[in-house]
Order: sequence, then structure tokens, then C-alpha cells
Amino acid sequence: MASNGLMYDGCNFFRQRLVLSTLSGKNVKIKNIRSRDDEPGLRDFEASFIRLLDKVTNGSRIEINQTGTVLFYQPGLLYGGSVEHDCNPQRSVGYYLEALLMLAPFMKTPLKATLRGVTNDPTDPTVDLLKSTAVPLMKKFGIDGEAFDLKVVKRGMAPGGGGEVVFTCPVHKTIRPVQLIEPGKIKRIRGVAYSVRVSPQMGNRIVESARSILNQFLPDIYIYTDHMKGANSGKSPGFGLTLVAETLNGCFLSAEMSSTPQGQGDPVLPEDLGRNCAKLLLEEVYRGGCVDSSNQSLALLLMTLGQQDVSKVLLGPLSPYTIEFLRHIRDFFQVMFKVEVQKPLDDERKGGDKVLMTCVGVGYSNISKTVK
Repeated sequence: MASNGLMYDGCNFFRQRLVLSTLSGKNVKIKNIRSRDDEPGLRDFEASFIRLLDKVTNGSRIEINQTGTVLFYQPGLLYGGSVEHDCNPQRSVGYYLEALLMLAPFMKTPLKATLRGVTNDPTDPTVDLLKSTAVPLMKKFGIDGEAFDLKVVKRGMAPGGGGEVVFTCPVHKTIRPVQLIEPGKIKRIRGVAYSVRVSPQMGNRIVESARSILNQFLPDIYIYTDHMKGANSGKSPGFGLTLVAETLNGCFLSAEMSSTPQGQGDPVLPEDLGRNCAKLLLEEVYRGGCVDSSNQSLALLLMTLGQQDVSKVLLGPLSPYTIEFLRHIRDFFQVMFKVEVQKPLDDERKGGDKVLMTCVGVGYSNISKTVK
């Protein structure tokens, strides 16, 4: 292996390692990938993710051993351009899109990615959630423009898929430092209740049950119903709800739930789904912070790659995924965050412990000069 390479063990945090390897230009070797499983090696959705990385980069070198238990990845230049990819239906488009959101601003040419597959499932963040939380978060870091958009063309539920998403992002090599330390109070809640290949009445039932809980706290609630028909409705039936709470200072906190995929587990009633999703949103608001749980790692990455200036972001309790992401940032970029835990003044009003993350950006342009 090259002297600037890193070595990891096991299949956990697979995307994190490959994305940060691509951005930092450091080789990575992952061994013992499910080596003790009955079916060892990479899964189909991980192989599909590697193919997507290969499409958006130029000159990447990928070596996988015969059993698929060892992967060596030497990143090439982030090129971008127009990309079409059929995502593996084992994971939703959100699995692939989360990585593209991290890579897209640093491409050589503007990215236009058309991803096909499952747009909504219970495991990964749905496209609706990423559109309503990740996109506004990136705009706070100065990633903006007419070309910056995320659009659902066709909706596809698990397990059949059949959905289509178009993501476009302009090039932004310099990221603005931010000071997101005061989330503010919740001023309104918006949401989308979607349904495909089931009765359109499902959406109305979800909206009614979600509002029965949220209206006790806030009057400004509007939940759209989105019922796609025919060719735009994918191959499997299903329904779900995405809720987003917006604060006075323009921060977005979100929660979502999807129905159980056809033929897997017990069916879910739309009334139960609506109520449970509303409770999840209240839980997210209680956790607090300026960034919700699903976008913590995106915010931390943009802070790391921002200009050589101090960035501060207030987060709720860190998720296990985010904690591991911080360790990987230290490995790949030698950047460590200053972490301050803020205790609530009044448990009933202020929620749980908050975490103030502070770091000095390294500047992506500096990394690309030294590596490429």
C-alpha cells in the first residue's frame, strides 16, 4: 500500500470511509468485510455504491479480492458531469444521495445525477427528507445557485422500486464558515404525505392523525398529500409521511416514517403511522440543535472543508454514526473538533443536552493542491 493510505477492518461505516477517501485523496484498504458470515464479502448495494463513485470520479482504482472480503480504493479526481445510475433496490436512493451531497460541491464540473430505484423505504433517509433539510443546510454554507436542486420525477416504494430522482449541483470549491449556535423557536411545520398504488384516501388519513397531535402545540401546520399514478408510481404499493419543523432562525428539524414494504413484516395502519411520525418530530425538537440527527455528519464535513476560519454549530445529542464520522475526519484530514456539552437550564422547556461543535476549516482547495 502507498504511504498515505489508511487501513480499516469490517463493513461498518463503508460509505464514510470511501467518501472521505475521495475528498482527501488518501488510499483506503478495508479488510475482513463480513468474513465470518455465511455469505462473506460485499453486498450488492455496496458494489452498486462503488460503481457510482467510479462514475463521478476520473482515474479511481478499485481492487476487490475474489471473495469480496478485501477492498482497496485509490481515489481519482472528482469529475462530476452528467451521470445516470440504477441503484440497487436493497437500499433506497437516499443511501446513495447522502454521499453525493457530500461530494457534489467539490466536483470539477457541475453534477447532474439521475438515480433510479427505491425512493422511499423505512431504512434510509427518503428523498423528501433530504430535499427539505439537507438542501437548506448546504445553502447556509454558501452552496447555492439556480442549478442546485433535488427533484422526485417518479416515486418508487420498497421492495420493487421504479422511482427516479434528479439531483443537480453547481461547483463550489470554497465553503463559507458558519455560526449556527441559536436554533430559535419552532414557527411552522410542513410535511408531505405520499402514497403510491394504494387508495388516495390513505394520504388524508395520515394527515388527519398527524395533525391531531401537532395541533396541540402549533397552529401553522400544512401537510401536502402527494399521490402519484400510473408510470410515476413505481412498482410496489406503499405510503409514508415526512415532517419538517422550521425555526425562527431558519433551522430545519425533521422526522419521517414509511409503511412496511410489501411482503415484509406486519402491515401498518396510516393512522398509527401519522401519529408515530408526529411523535418522532416532537422527539427531534426535544433533542434540539440547529441541525437534525440525519444531517449532523453533512454539517461537520462542510465545517471541516470550509475556509480557514472558525465555524460553530450547535447539535443535539450526537448519534453513533456521527461519533464515528468524527473519528474518520480525524484520520483523513487530521482535524479535531472542540466539543462543549451545554446542560439545559430548565429540563421541561429546553430539552436534553446540546453539543457545541467548533472547528477551523482546512479548505478543500488546499487539500486538492497537495494531493492531486
